[in-house]
Amino acid sequence: MKYIRVTWKHDNPEDPIDLYSEIDENSWEIRKVEVFSDGRMGYSDRSDHSESTRLGLAPVPGVEEIAKDPEFAPIEINRSEFERHWEAARAARVF
Repeated sequence: MKYIRVTWKHDNPEDPIDLYSEIDENSWEIRKVEVFSDGRMGYSDRSDHSESTRLGLAPVPGVEEIAKDPEFAPIEINRSEFERHWEAARAARVF
């Protein structure tokens, strides 16, 4: 498994500003957390999701590829950082 955080640089409060993904060996998202500028959080996995958060419909590009778009700032993170955000999003169940 691989874990990434992608910061999305934009001003639209309806879109997340941070996306955390757990990615399998074939580059597919297994779990995802979205964090919004107002503190709301969404989550998704293969069997459950919050109202607006869904797993990607295509394999996730590598960090280097994502970073080519100046709107995005991706970094690899460790599993414990991902799990911390995953648990917070599941506990919040805001939407």
